[in-house]
Amino acid sequence: MKHTYQNQIQKAAQIAFSLFLIFCFSLANAQKSKGKLFIIGGGNRSDQLMQQLVDISQFKKTDYIVVLPMSSEEPDSAYIYFKDQFKRLTPNPIVMLNFDKTTVQNPKLNDSLQKAKLIFISGGDQARFMNVVANTPVYSSIHKAFQNGSIISGSSAGAAVMSENMITGNQKLEKEYSGTFETIRYDNLETTPGLGLVTNAIIDQHFLVRSRFNRLISAMVEFPNLTGIGIDESTAIIVDGNNVKVVGESEVVVMKKPIGIQKYPSKKLISLESMQMSMYVAGQQFKLDK
Repeated sequence: MKHTYQNQIQKAAQIAFSLFLIFCFSLANAQKSKGKLFIIGGGNRSDQLMQQLVDISQFKKTDYIVVLPMSSEEPDSAYIYFKDQFKRLTPNPIVMLNFDKTTVQNPKLNDSLQKAKLIFISGGDQARFMNVVANTPVYSSIHKAFQNGSIISGSSAGAAVMSENMITGNQKLEKEYSGTFETIRYDNLETTPGLGLVTNAIIDQHFLVRSRFNRLISAMVEFPNLTGIGIDESTAIIVDGNNVKVVGESEVVVMKKPIGIQKYPSKKLISLESMQMSMYVAGQQFKLDK
């Protein structure tokens, strides 16, 4: 009996040590990422804004750009819109990889994706995008590209997918989709796993134009240890590790550290004592909590 108990302790210790090694390996990989994120809140993308994306990409002559249009109902149009603008800004080749369930395993396409200097994710429906790439080599290829120094960019839905906890836009307590949450209630915000390129923040887009304060506050209640980032249209954030810089025409709202959250089951209402909120404009910077 004593021998069996000792064996159980040894096995538990081995499992704990293995989990610790996996954690350290994952942390090391996250810290190794050499790439940057250029996350756009949607709306009009001026040449001036996109020129800043070109500038941080630091293209060499042999570098190329991949557009992933899987969020869009009209992927060809999303690609053409991006290409028509970007070819005015850089001579580097721009290609579309419109993955679906039959091509996500293709090693040649994934190799091309992994080696792209810039990967751009179009707007549309973020859940549609993740339904294609989740748990596939495409997901891994995006992460490998990012770790190796590629720039990962996205607009609107392409911004939402950057988060580990991705806002889908749906409300659990409402049958019909609404771009704006009319109330703040707990257990109403629907989230699903995103790309996880940002693990310490949750991102919302079209923020000021569509009055999404209620939605992001709901996210803060559900994920109080994360930073909430609301990016307005024609505006972007450049994420380099935990350093974030704002570029573009409007503002970025940052929420964090809600204190004293209380939930009232009868009507799913919420109260909280305080929460930090900041607003930033182009040229200003802030840090994400580690």
